[in-house]
Amino acid sequence: MDFDAFVRRRASAGALVVQPRMGFMDPEAMRAGLAATRAADATTVGTLTLDSYTRLRDEAALATALAEGRPLNGYPLTTHPPEVTARMLAGLRGPDFPVQVRHGSAVPRHIFESMIGLGLSASEGGPISYCLPYGRTPLAQSVRNWADSTRLFATLRERGAQPHLESFGGCLLGQLCPPSLLVAVSVLEALFFHQHGVRSVSVSYAQQTNATQDREAVAALRRLCAELLPEPSWHVVIYAYMGLYPVTPRGAYRMLASAAELAVRSGAERLIVKTVAESMRIPTVEENVAALEFAAAAADTVRGWTGGEVAEVDADNEVYREAAALVDAVRDLHPDLGTALAEAFTKGYLDIPYCLHPDNQGRTRSYIDEEGRLRWADSGDLPFGRGGDGGGLAGRARTVTSAALHADLHHVRYAYDADEGPADDILAAVALPALPALPPGP
Repeated sequence: MDFDAFVRRRASAGALVVQPRMGFMDPEAMRAGLAATRAADATTVGTLTLDSYTRLRDEAALATALAEGRPLNGYPLTTHPPEVTARMLAGLRGPDFPVQVRHGSAVPRHIFESMIGLGLSASEGGPISYCLPYGRTPLAQSVRNWADSTRLFATLRERGAQPHLESFGGCLLGQLCPPSLLVAVSVLEALFFHQHGVRSVSVSYAQQTNATQDREAVAALRRLCAELLPEPSWHVVIYAYMGLYPVTPRGAYRMLASAAELAVRSGAERLIVKTVAESMRIPTVEENVAALEFAAAAADTVRGWTGGEVAEVDADNEVYREAAALVDAVRDLHPDLGTALAEAFTKGYLDIPYCLHPDNQGRTRSYIDEEGRLRWADSGDLPFGRGGDGGGLAGRARTVTSAALHADLHHVRYAYDADEGPADDILAAVALPALPALPPGP
């Protein structure tokens, strides 16, 4: 089963592939969630999102939670016996409904071992994107872990399956990370996967604060992949905004409609949806299905308006120039990309704003300008050169106060929860889902 080929085939037929971030601890509940995803009125792929204890490989805490019947925030793939998971998946996954495992682990070998045993051939993550935002695993250790796990995952080809990895680099902390750094890390992780034997990849980009800048970022991501990836087996996945999400139902659906519009206008093949319950709790199956169907309808509406044409973007835009400078500087550090990535963070060539991981220099800062674009307030030692005209480059540092940071963190939420907001034209054309009365959720 080839995850990338499925997505690109559906996209070439005019469909946006939509996907939930769904995971339940109970196999029956997980099966029901996958079945509902498959049956949704949309072109979908399934998701097994794993719980945080499995992600951190905290087996003692996981055993205690299961023994005490405490709920988990995902599916404990490595704890359930393989035959239990095989029964859970039976009759659901297949060539017309691939399933991806999503986990968030910087120590992922046990997860990949379980996946290989079950014949699950699609996952996501990366040595940077699954290390810096999620814990305190030393970056050099995460790089070694992911090199080992990627090589292990690549052995699936010997069993007739095509292993697929999606870089989570386009998300990182989810918000206030200028697009050039998101693009650069996603491309670098995809190159890392290739270097360690996985040839089928997807590159991610999380919707940020300005629609025009986001389209420029996806164009930059596509251009860099076309220039650097040695094989054409890749596609782009968009994430609905990963920061503070709107709290009103209308605001949440505006946000999702904008994400679907970004996917269509940028030519992305897949969209990770978020739900109306996103700001409150873990979504139910019904809320996930409603989000999938709404996103698919919104995408179809935008495609009808545009005729499916990708929006024109300057190929040499600011995001591309910055991202290319980052990628080139890292690749010049060492032939082994894992070694280069670790050294890049030591030198500050890669530095994530507001990230508290000990291996992140923490010298960069960002802000949202008057147009709603994310820019560098302080680029630290990022290899952009000095001087310049201030167009996102080093040389024009700006102080970010705590009040300004608070306002920037809430910028998107307030914009989409306003009485009038982005994507109201799409909401006027696509009926909002009518959800049944639902319990508070897990």
